[in-house]
Amino acid sequence: MTKNNFEEDLVRCIYASTAAKELQLADLKELLVEARKKNAELGVTGILLYENGALFQVLEGTSSTIEQLYNTIKSDKRHQRIIKLIYEPIEAREFANWSMGLATVSLDELNEIEGLNDFFCRGKCFTDLDEGRVKKLLAAFKEGRWRNTISG
Repeated sequence: MTKNNFEEDLVRCIYASTAAKELQLADLKELLVEARKKNAELGVTGILLYENGALFQVLEGTSSTIEQLYNTIKSDKRHQRIIKLIYEPIEAREFANWSMGLATVSLDELNEIEGLNDFFCRGKCFTDLDEGRVKKLLAAFKEGRWRNTISG
């Protein structure tokens, strides 16, 4: 995607959190409907991963929009232990076709990713990821690892 005037200040914010309560499929679908509507209005794209009470989200958009959205998420009572993992300028969106894609992933699937297999085996979760491991997780998406199962 080529930068246009709207996206000159394009950034990616990746954060992780734990859910305040265990989310059922219906809860995730409700969250997704809400996020998609808001993100479409704001020009935000991204993905949301969910695994056993842990959330990992990638948000892409203009810096002012993403900063406001992240602050809103931080005050959302559905999240606990919110950790900003990466905030960086980007040249193009990785998830341009999704106002918010959702994937539920299993521990077994996470353990198959090279460079992460030792991490999740030790009982770690998304909030414990360092920048290098976050990048490995994103690379798994770029390679199409879950793209076929993500509802966008």
